Order: sequence, then C-alpha cells, then structure tokens
Amino acid sequence: MVTFFNANEVVELAMRIEQKGQAFYLLAADEATDPGAKEFFDFFATEESKHEMFFRDMRDRLGNIEIPPGSDYEEYTQYVMALVDSHDVFNFDYTAAFQDEEFTFEDAVRAAMRFEKDTILLFTELKRMVPEAERKIVEACIDEERGHLRMLAEKLKD
Repeated sequence: MVTFFNANEVVELAMRIEQKGQAFYLLAADEATDPGAKEFFDFFATEESKHEMFFRDMRDRLGNIEIPPGSDYEEYTQYVMALVDSHDVFNFDYTAAFQDEEFTFEDAVRAAMRFEKDTILLFTELKRMVPEAERKIVEACIDEERGHLRMLAEKLKD
C-alpha cells in the first residue's frame, strides 16, 4: 500500500475542524439572546471540545496513514483535499454572519447542520485511512456528529 499522509497531519486536521466548530458554537451561544438557545449552543461547544481531545489522544498514538485499497494515490489525494477545501467550517465567515442583523437562530442552526454533515463526510474518509485499532474512535465521533445533526434538525422543527 502507498503511504498517504503522516497520520498526525490528518488527525491535526480533524482537531482543527473540532476547534473551528467549537468556536462557531461558542460565538452562537454568546450571540444568543434566548437562554435556551445559549444552552443549546454551549452544549455543542462542549461536545466539539471532547472530540478534539479524542483526536489529540489519537494523534499521539499514530504513525503513517495509507490510502484505502483500490484507490489511486493522486486521485484520492485530490478528493480528500477537495473535501477539506469545501468544508463549511473553514470557509464560512461565521463572525461576519453573526454581525448581520438578519442572521437568525435558524440560520445558525442551518450553518451548524452543514458543519456537522461536512464533518461526517470528512471523518468517514479519515476512518478509512487510520489503522484498524483507531477506527472505533473515529466511528464513535462520526456517531456523535450524526447525533448532533439529528438534534439540530429537531431544533429546527421546534
């Protein structure tokens, strides 16, 4: 198998995603005028912080990552980099959004849903690249992100 990235680089990316998500949720909580909305976003900020710690611990255990079987190195690299480049958490100017008076709680929840969906997709690819022993940890994070997405969707219904 061809070595893809240093595992620490990929896990660092996962940590950055969680840090950016936490920053978004903290800002959303700070901007929330409704106590329930503040509590809602604070919960998600705490969750993102926990995920960052999972990945920090993983980073300390990993070596090299290999591309999934049957994948072409160059094409797979382009694919993963396209996922990273299109991830809302890196490209959405949430500070400016919250300064816009027309940016509503519902808009914040929809932005959070995009972050969570993009994160699920990226972490699904990460799971394919880490050693078998680490996949359960990544899968647990994916499951939590799925749960977050469901919670956010439910909040929109309320």
